[in-house]
Amino acid sequence: MIEVVRIPAFEDNYIWLVHDDASGETIVVDPGDAPPVLAEADRRGWRINQIWNTHWHGDHIGGNAAIKAATGCTNTGPAAEAAKIPTLDRQVREGDTVRIGAVEARVLDVPAHTAGHIAYYLPEAGIAFVGDTLFAMGCGRLFEGTAEQMWANMQRLAALPQETRIYCAHEYTQSNGRYALHVEPDNQALIERMREVDGLRARGEATVPTTIVLERATNPFMRADSIAELARRRAEKDVFRG
Repeated sequence: MIEVVRIPAFEDNYIWLVHDDASGETIVVDPGDAPPVLAEADRRGWRINQIWNTHWHGDHIGGNAAIKAATGCTNTGPAAEAAKIPTLDRQVREGDTVRIGAVEARVLDVPAHTAGHIAYYLPEAGIAFVGDTLFAMGCGRLFEGTAEQMWANMQRLAALPQETRIYCAHEYTQSNGRYALHVEPDNQALIERMREVDGLRARGEATVPTTIVLERATNPFMRADSIAELARRRAEKDVFRG
């Protein structure tokens, strides 16, 4: 069994601690900050064996060096961004696989937020770690890539099995949902989802992971009809204050 633990960091980041009961192995995904990760692993009696990075931004890799120094773990991340992630031991790209115990993760190239962004998809476990590419009711800003790339990412992720759990790296759901309602004010699935999200946030609870089926029904970027529409929505969301 794969267990995934959410570790809040900074203002709205989530770091994911992932443990395989069968092997006893533990990985950490996108550790922007080391102390909360090391504290949670110690509290659970888990030894961190690996770090998986999705992209080079500091709030995703800032804890790499300290965690490696404390645990002796190895660090895997995107080959295309190796120059920006100096702690990497293994560089991976589309078609490569990594493992936690006997459970295989496929590496997916999903550039757009950054030029070499990757995701890790574990089909046996039905989960994917997508960094800042896909959010609950949102997608990443196009800092180093294009709307065409993000469109391709959305189509690819939408084609995953519908109950796949998506672990993104930020608690952006409520603000994303407000924009989604601006785009589709009559979407009943979206209205109902936002009612649930607002309740969760009012209680201080997290809204992720999400699922592919939820995103297909409520995410305005996954639901865009064309590259041009995604581009327009992304530009609009960048300045949206609703």
